Amino acid sequence: MENYKLFRSPQLTVYGRDAFNQVGSETALRGKRALIVSDGIMEGLGYIERCVNSLNEKSIESVTYIGVKSEPSDKYVDEALTLFKDNNCDIILSLGGGSCIDTAKAVAVVATNGGYIGDYMGGKKMVSVPAIPHIAIPTTAGTGSEATDVTVITNLSNDEKMMIKQPAFMPVVAIVDPLLTMSSPDKVTAATGVDALCHAVEAYLSKRAQPLTDTLALSAITLIVKNLKRAYKNPQDIDAREGMSIGSMYAGMAFSNASVGLVHGMSRPIGALFNVPHGESNAMLLPAVLEFSREACIDRLAVIGRIFSEEAAQMDNDVASKHAVEQIRNLCSDLKIPNLKYWGIEQDKFESVLKKMAVDALNSGSPSNNPRVPSQQEIEELYRICYDYQFSGTEVC
Repeated sequence: MENYKLFRSPQLTVYGRDAFNQVGSETALRGKRALIVSDGIMEGLGYIERCVNSLNEKSIESVTYIGVKSEPSDKYVDEALTLFKDNNCDIILSLGGGSCIDTAKAVAVVATNGGYIGDYMGGKKMVSVPAIPHIAIPTTAGTGSEATDVTVITNLSNDEKMMIKQPAFMPVVAIVDPLLTMSSPDKVTAATGVDALCHAVEAYLSKRAQPLTDTLALSAITLIVKNLKRAYKNPQDIDAREGMSIGSMYAGMAFSNASVGLVHGMSRPIGALFNVPHGESNAMLLPAVLEFSREACIDRLAVIGRIFSEEAAQMDNDVASKHAVEQIRNLCSDLKIPNLKYWGIEQDKFESVLKKMAVDALNSGSPSNNPRVPSQQEIEELYRICYDYQFSGTEVC
């Protein structure tokens, strides 16, 4: 058995208020013609114009792809890659949420290594040529994708969310500016914030957790617990926004190196088949999956429970672990996280794809890292529980 661990993160992280102002300088060190992968919302907010102006000040030409409209798909990757090649770009910037960042990651790898992005899933095709330099600039505090070597791309031919992980997908630079997150609507703040919490919790509970990831995961949970509801209730609370941005980044670093678990395994099929945003679907699943897993991770969940409240310090581990699940469930209730039924998913259609979703969840590999590894039948039953799950008034057993 190996006695060492590996830990990967971006070569450089620029973070804090006004970090976005450094985009031109950092790009100039690595390229001369940039592809900016973004979306229409970022264009409307003026963020793309700011980015282009910053690049122009350093004599860097740029072209923008704003076709990302939902969860990242192979269609977006192909379109952005074509634009990259047609304009002889040599560096990629992503500006937006996790969908923009994940799309850019895929383009950066395929641009130099060729093939279809799905070829890289499960290590079937290994990256052999360095990827195009990628500078990731998140505008939400949620996915942590700016600090991970993972991309999740939907194969539109079979509605499968492909989770692809190789070191080459790691951005070279992460620019994390909390001021960019202040435009996030409250629903986005809530969903992405619980997504970040899910990353941190799953990293801490993962069978592949290690000391470095534990430190980052617990720091992330502490920051998110302290700041998420503040940012949700008062979008202009810059201190809370900054705490969430750093917490999200910590969580990304943690799960990228420790892996995620059952929540993510179950979440991806929901996103692929019903177009539920990744952060929202993770939030819908998190409390129920923790209830399912609790007895296999009592001691670690107890640590999380004691982060939520001082009174948990006096509880034994069994009670504190229940307290953790209860507090996370209450947080989802306070943030108005919907269940799958309330989201608008028809029950008959949901039932008709339960088996496919459970198989896809298991095939992703993520459930094998969960403290309690489920069977296909148990995953199907968990989906049913989550369909009309009540985030308040449910007893943790």
